[in-house]
Amino acid sequence: MRKLLAALSLALLATPALADPPKAVPNSMPQVQLTFAPVVKRIAPAVVNVYARSIVQAPMNPFFSDPLFSQLFGGNPGMRQRVQQSLGSGVIVRGDGVILTNNHVVQGGTDIVVALSDKREFKAKVLLADPRTDLAVLKIDTKGETMPTVPFGDSDKVQVGDLVLAVGDPFGVGQTVTMGIVSALARTQVSASDYQFFIQTDAAINPGNSGGALVTTDGKLAGINTAIYSRSGGSIGIGFAIPSNLARRVVEGAMGGGVKLAWVGVDGQSVTADIAASLGIAVPNGVLLKSVYPGGPAANAGLHVGDVIFSVDGQPTNDMQSLNYRIATHKAGDVVAMHVHLGRDAADIKVTLALPPENPPRQAQTIAGRNPLTGAKVANLSPAVATELQMPLMARGVVIMSVADGTPSGGYGFQPGDIVRGVNGVEITNVGQLVRALNGANAWSLVVDRGGQRLALNVQG
Repeated sequence: MRKLLAALSLALLATPALADPPKAVPNSMPQVQLTFAPVVKRIAPAVVNVYARSIVQAPMNPFFSDPLFSQLFGGNPGMRQRVQQSLGSGVIVRGDGVILTNNHVVQGGTDIVVALSDKREFKAKVLLADPRTDLAVLKIDTKGETMPTVPFGDSDKVQVGDLVLAVGDPFGVGQTVTMGIVSALARTQVSASDYQFFIQTDAAINPGNSGGALVTTDGKLAGINTAIYSRSGGSIGIGFAIPSNLARRVVEGAMGGGVKLAWVGVDGQSVTADIAASLGIAVPNGVLLKSVYPGGPAANAGLHVGDVIFSVDGQPTNDMQSLNYRIATHKAGDVVAMHVHLGRDAADIKVTLALPPENPPRQAQTIAGRNPLTGAKVANLSPAVATELQMPLMARGVVIMSVADGTPSGGYGFQPGDIVRGVNGVEITNVGQLVRALNGANAWSLVVDRGGQRLALNVQG
């Protein structure tokens, strides 16, 4: 499996529409010698540095971090606070000081500072931080000044072979511009975010470039530089950017009270050659549906288990990541066109998207008291919760949403996404049952489902 290092510090009118101008490669030396300086001069002031400072607990001596020491003497003796700082980049996308960057740049930060290209610094407020997309939206107080911006481009119009510029602050050396081409589109196995769908480029991207701009030669934002594939930590010409169409949705969500990504209500898998042959599909493309949520958008449009989705609005969908991305760039209530395979017949259908339902209600709470799950935040699974945690569509039960460091739940190795199936022989189906089972015992025998595997834990009080 490839190993990826996230780069941390990684209107319609009645008249006919004009066609995009044809693209051409340089055919003479003067054309080859053309400069990108005017584009850089225009966009560079809108690319900023982002510094995120956080305070972390660290042991004064490695001996104190030994679990046996803590068990014998209690607490966390010898711990001290340490200031940790991460460096990344960002892009001003609105003149009133709205900035787009990566979530991993600001995650955990309590003091966010934005430095402009003219060296002015501003304290920034985090309007939204979305781990699912690995995007964050910041806001600085411009005191009425209109800031330079990089306008959003249409990432669906980007083609393999297009020239692009990457702008950011690699390794903290200062604002740097690199050039390359779009090496590939629709990379979906990068694992840098839940909505995996990336533009790949060979423009040099290094630690510190995270959150910076990937820009087309006409000065439009094509994507947000997010990650690199590297064995050394430096650029080897394989960088990844989140497409601007998804980034635009996140910014819209941040300005409107939160990101509510549209949902179609299916789970599926890529169509292999064997599956294609069995279904009479000439070329192994599309997503074979393994589950369809009853009453969801797909089900209401007539899709069933075993059907295949080939495209959304004319854009191919060859795995769940690409399907999820295409849906996420829309809003709930939007109608999308799908080319599908129903049974053994091809068809074009319309699907009205929605938000994932929260049924049953999540009843989220953090487990307290004296038990192995103390410090874990749990909730009832629903399509909404399953979507947030990127879990199977039909998953049910009580799921661990997060685990706090330094608590029993963290010490026992519980992880977000674990489903608590039983406590002391009692089947757990909702949060209330779990709380009662934990609080009414002095010893605990827990059964947990982790990625389809059953794990058991026995703890004496």
